[in-house]
Amino acid sequence: MFWSLPINTTVFTLWVLNAVLGSVGQLAFKAAAVDSLKDKHRSGWLRMVSRPYVWCGIFCYLAEFLLWIAFLSLVPLSAGVMLGSINIVAVMVLGRIIFHEKISLMRSLGIICISLGVAVVGLQG
Repeated sequence: MFWSLPINTTVFTLWVLNAVLGSVGQLAFKAAAVDSLKDKHRSGWLRMVSRPYVWCGIFCYLAEFLLWIAFLSLVPLSAGVMLGSINIVAVMVLGRIIFHEKISLMRSLGIICISLGVAVVGLQG
């Protein structure tokens, strides 16, 4: 993957870390939201903000933001945004594994299309 892009170890590492942090951030926020469903009143929101999951998500998003800027400084924007779409696939698959969410036929097709798009952009110059 990425044969024609200006890919080196730094770019690849930034891309992978960005995908991991973005996915972990989304999953952490989902975990905090699921945990807070037990109490739909104001105290539920206060409890959600006090959960470590929320702070993990915030940390991941802040770190991802910095890594994203570094990544975009090394690759063309059009390629970077497409490559960043791999987070969508990771979150859907991990949401299925961790939260037992359903992946419909249309979502499965979406996962395939996004994955193919990332591969095409990675192989294209």
